[in-house]
Amino acid sequence: MNRPWAIAIHGGAGVHADRDYSRAEAFLYDLVRDGADRLKAGMTALDVVQALCEAMEDSGLFVAGRGSAPNTAGFIELDAALMEGHTRRAGSVCALKGFESPIAAARAVMERTDHVLMTAQGAERLALEAGLKTIDDPETWRTQPDGFLKRDLDTGHGTVGAVALDIQGHLAAATSTGGVYGKRAGRVGDTPLIGCGTWADDQVAVSCTGWGEAFIRTAAAHDFAARIRYGNQSLEAAGQGVLDAVASLGGDGGLIAIDRSGRIHMPFNTDGMKRAACAHDQDAIVGSVG
Repeated sequence: MNRPWAIAIHGGAGVHADRDYSRAEAFLYDLVRDGADRLKAGMTALDVVQALCEAMEDSGLFVAGRGSAPNTAGFIELDAALMEGHTRRAGSVCALKGFESPIAAARAVMERTDHVLMTAQGAERLALEAGLKTIDDPETWRTQPDGFLKRDLDTGHGTVGAVALDIQGHLAAATSTGGVYGKRAGRVGDTPLIGCGTWADDQVAVSCTGWGEAFIRTAAAHDFAARIRYGNQSLEAAGQGVLDAVASLGGDGGLIAIDRSGRIHMPFNTDGMKRAACAHDQDAIVGSVG
């Protein structure tokens, strides 16, 4: 018997209708197919979402990892989180400096400590203990791919994320960001806050992107899951409800979600969201505007 599996990824909401996202779309299309191959081969959902987030961080095509920009104090601070649904294990970091992959640091929090969230110097010491790659020269590290235009980054909504259902029936979610351009030093958005920008349980996995303050104030990722668990809402109704709540606070953005049956939903209330998905019963798709 073939068991269901599914994978969805995003590279941020808030795209601009007049921009060409073909490079990002091609990258996401190849990446989601790679994620599908990993799931079909038996890799866990947790390992897959981490691997795909690491690839997006390293690509320089999104406002995460290499694509991040310095804050008003002149340095880069990175946030990330991941969560495993059936165990509720979670790990996250915020205001991380000097390391290439904040999602790998978040996994280190999950695996090496009894904590969920670590910040700044504490997170950096743990990342060193875990042997994670450091950044020697931030400017060299942030060199973009050939032919890449910095204006193609969406300054307000560049978070990356992945959600997956594996063939064991387990769900996981991961999210990573460099935050909004021009943020104050020490600002933390929804991404590393479990239940706000990232959530997974035994029914659904969610990764959010958008104006982080509104997603925090609505506990958006957990609200999505609660609408399904307690309100018996469909993915579509839950997504609409969450984004309506975000909009009521003046925020915008989107999310990606997968339930335990492998159904995928990727709603947004902006002009678009860079996204891709694939499942046991669905060929790979990709989109950005509209």
